[in-house]
Amino acid sequence: MCGGGGQIQSRVEDREAIGGSAFGGQRAVCCTADLAKLGVCPEGEMIHRPSTKNPGWPKVFGISFSEDDEVTTLPLKSIQITKTGMYNLYLIHCDLNLKDLIVEGKTVWKNPTGYLSGRMAPLMNFYGFMSLVFVILGIFWFMQYARFWREFLPLQNFITLVITLGMLEMALWYFDYAEFNGSGTRPIGITMWAVAFDTIKRTIARIIILMVSMGYGVVRPTLGGLTSKVTMLGATFFLASEILELVENVGAVSDLSGKARLFLVLPVAILDALFILWIFTSLSSTLNKLQTKRMVAKLDIYRKFTNALAVAVIVSIGWICYENAWIIPAFWQILSFSLLCVICVLWAPSQNSTRYAYSGEANEDFDKDDTNLTLIKPSPTPSKDFRTVPETRTAQGSNGASSNGDLEEDKTVT
Repeated sequence: MCGGGGQIQSRVEDREAIGGSAFGGQRAVCCTADLAKLGVCPEGEMIHRPSTKNPGWPKVFGISFSEDDEVTTLPLKSIQITKTGMYNLYLIHCDLNLKDLIVEGKTVWKNPTGYLSGRMAPLMNFYGFMSLVFVILGIFWFMQYARFWREFLPLQNFITLVITLGMLEMALWYFDYAEFNGSGTRPIGITMWAVAFDTIKRTIARIIILMVSMGYGVVRPTLGGLTSKVTMLGATFFLASEILELVENVGAVSDLSGKARLFLVLPVAILDALFILWIFTSLSSTLNKLQTKRMVAKLDIYRKFTNALAVAVIVSIGWICYENAWIIPAFWQILSFSLLCVICVLWAPSQNSTRYAYSGEANEDFDKDDTNLTLIKPSPTPSKDFRTVPETRTAQGSNGASSNGDLEEDKTVT
């Protein structure tokens, strides 16, 4: 025998059963000369011990090369998993003559319910549930749309678009995971469409919240000069999010290193922070102006909207450190859907929709400064020598005489 290697499969908690060290030194997977002298293991062999927690683990399969062979094949092995948990697969060779060893092949992992991993399997059912929930929300919204289409606001058209995108996104994610679970291969086409709809929906949702915070369609007819800035921020967020989602979902699972992922996540996080800052700054300004102009109905709806946003941000910050992998994407989907429901309730189509619409009245013009005053030029101040003659006489003749023939001079004392 010229040399060999081996394959070890173990549970995560059994990792200490693989490898060893001499006198507390550096841990080694292959038996070194120092360890061999201690009688711990044969030199050049893999170090492994039976697990004290899980009898029969780790599983070890050896393979060797004959003297003239350049290729060898490990027979197909199947391992029955009977306990839920995380498992690792190690390919190890300890022969120094195998420095240029190349390993080719594939491993197939399958759960009782399909090929999805333990982290991804719950997401298939979750997206199926969310598809149903979005359909219910869509039915409610479109029924209201059909009933009160004459009273529709421009803002409500954007909400309709987000609901439609949400239904398509959830359905595509469900079919993506279902196909992956059934075949063991991710359907690239469906995945890319799901990522595209997801990114478009999230971008439009953020823009809508920002527009609402600025008072679009409710207290101002347009965004004016802010339109280009909002568009630029939305386009940048869409591009950064699309790249991140494509890298994370298309291709091998978990193939990004920590630094590479941080490089893609950081721009999205910064843009999200800019959205949040701009949204709450705009909300503060809108609330102040509504209160100043005493628009009670609109002020009430904006206060409820502000409270909902504040709760969403606080819950988001509290959830950031949670490490359950499948719950993280599910949580963000639930949070965004909950916020969408709040917006749908506050701005639901009804016969009173126009009550919250921009009416174009002078006291609703938020684009003008409220402190503008109209100045009137004052008349000249009368001088001290100016005398007024009161009309004490009711009638005078043409010659200035009074009716009794007496001439009197009216005097004004100053």
